[in-house]
Amino acid sequence: MGNANLEVFSETLQEIAETNRNLLVVTSDSRGSGKLVPFAQRFPNQLVEVGIAEQNLVGISAGLASTGKQVFAVSPACFLTARSLEQIKNDVAYSNNPVTLVGISAGVSYGALGSTHHSLHDYAALRAIHNIIICAPADNFETREAVRLAAATDHPVYLRFGKRPTPLLREDVPFAFGKARVLREGKDIAILATGETLHPALEAATLMHESLGVDVMVISMHTVKPLDTELLAKVAATGVPILTVEEHHVNGGMGEACGSFLLQQGFHNRFRIIGIPDEYTVTGSQQEIFDHYGLHGQGIMEIAQQLLGIYQENR
Repeated sequence: MGNANLEVFSETLQEIAETNRNLLVVTSDSRGSGKLVPFAQRFPNQLVEVGIAEQNLVGISAGLASTGKQVFAVSPACFLTARSLEQIKNDVAYSNNPVTLVGISAGVSYGALGSTHHSLHDYAALRAIHNIIICAPADNFETREAVRLAAATDHPVYLRFGKRPTPLLREDVPFAFGKARVLREGKDIAILATGETLHPALEAATLMHESLGVDVMVISMHTVKPLDTELLAKVAATGVPILTVEEHHVNGGMGEACGSFLLQQGFHNRFRIIGIPDEYTVTGSQQEIFDHYGLHGQGIMEIAQQLLGIYQENR
């Protein structure tokens, strides 16, 4: 088991800050929850605290970025992408200020705090805004690479992180924004997952192979925008069923982005989206919510079996 992605995020920022004095972190009372206390201790002059004022957080970050600073704006994803949506749209994206917006405790990471604190809308809201990269790293490797790329880009970026430790996945597959990573080859069905749902997708692939002899391709679709349409089309051209998995509402997320592309390009693969249904979530921990909605290996396998069975019957 690896560390929480937020810890790797903080460690990577510290590595960059050692040689880049233009890197600034702006937080809205989030240095603790964002694992930024060590950063603040080492680089006190490179952290700005604005208090619980998310709209100011984004506006100040945009202003700093406009002067040549490389800014990471860190705040809980549920507030960052709702309260500050106008500032993200206008001050960051429209003005093309190279701010990296970091949504922490995303998805249902806040667990029993409930729907007010869950961020299940952020992909949908930000996908509708031009000129912003949306990325949800799945593990420590993807996190490290995403932070390094964000710090080096002159483009607005949204990075999405949960709270819990994530299993170590493959490090031998290159990472780049907009380029999905094939972590497991397979010829019978393809599962595309993003963020912390990638590990359950890999578990489902293992279960299907061991119990049914099914070869499952698993893809880390870490960048929701721009989507890797080249790889998606290549997979779809084989005719296999495609299943998407995400810690987001089924409306407006990665799955809908994939489905829209496939349909408009004339593909007719069997297709299903696994995510949070259009309802206020049940109360519980992140894992309990995952279990309730089938966002685990067994649940994903059951949906994949249904999809594969229909596909095979109609061949």
